[in-house]
Amino acid sequence: MCTADPVLTVAGLTKRYRGKTHPANDDVTLTASAGRVLGVLGHNGAGKTTLANQIVGLLKPTAGSITVAGVDAVAHPARAREIVAVQAQANVPITGLTPRTAIELVGRIRGGTPSFVRRRASELLDALDLGQWADTPAQKVSGGVARLTAFCMTVVTPSALVILDEPTNDVDPARRRLLWDAIRATAASGSAVMLITHNVREAEHAVDDLIVLDSGKVLAAGTPAQLTSHLSGELFLEIDGEHIPELPTGLRATSARAAQATIAVPSERGAEVVSWAQIAVGRGEIERFSLTPASLEDAYLELVGAGTEEAA
Repeated sequence: MCTADPVLTVAGLTKRYRGKTHPANDDVTLTASAGRVLGVLGHNGAGKTTLANQIVGLLKPTAGSITVAGVDAVAHPARAREIVAVQAQANVPITGLTPRTAIELVGRIRGGTPSFVRRRASELLDALDLGQWADTPAQKVSGGVARLTAFCMTVVTPSALVILDEPTNDVDPARRRLLWDAIRATAASGSAVMLITHNVREAEHAVDDLIVLDSGKVLAAGTPAQLTSHLSGELFLEIDGEHIPELPTGLRATSARAAQATIAVPSERGAEVVSWAQIAVGRGEIERFSLTPASLEDAYLELVGAGTEEAA
């Protein structure tokens, strides 16, 4: 993880709800530093949004500490909220406004001058290719455009810490990539960015540092490269078929779902496995196969186990 002075420090954070057997967050520790994107990766129900709600003072921790830009966020939640900009999972209702007006309005509320917020709103709309909808009433735009507008409203003025909770939900693939670029640009401007996501590909493309959260616990922390380093030299074979045939000697499935399996393959056995899979396709034993290098998705599935919801 980054060793620069952190904007956000969370230490030993635990949140228990009355009547629940397991804590929603269990001894979570993390840091987010200026100029970097911290990814919080986990499937639905892993405790990601509960974590964010405690950072901004919407929930009080059962135990642990949260410091934002030197402010004790547990003791002074209102002050912490002034420092943090948040894009929540649910879109902000802006019925009756256009995306441009909504962005500029939030910019003015947060202290930006008229000239600054006009210029900044135009920059963001251009960066996300939203020009054709910039002046369309919000009730006539798609969910993806509304989601991107919410991102623009979050980053229109500078903030020490920016929290983005599933920012690419409903966003089309082309603009998703533009949004990843905009997220990285937000960090490059000096903010610490905390990107909450269940999308492994998003984490792989957009973050500098990463924690994997599961059942409220941090399972792993590091850069994406660090989290996949132990898989170097491995390939992964994915096969589809009604019944998975007997695998080559010494190989076993690392995850299996209905009619699909993933098998870790040492790189030196790649040619052998491709030959086996081609024969299996020819015999009708499997429908298709692919052999790819190890990825962050493979490391994530190894950590959380098979059977979680699909992360991409």
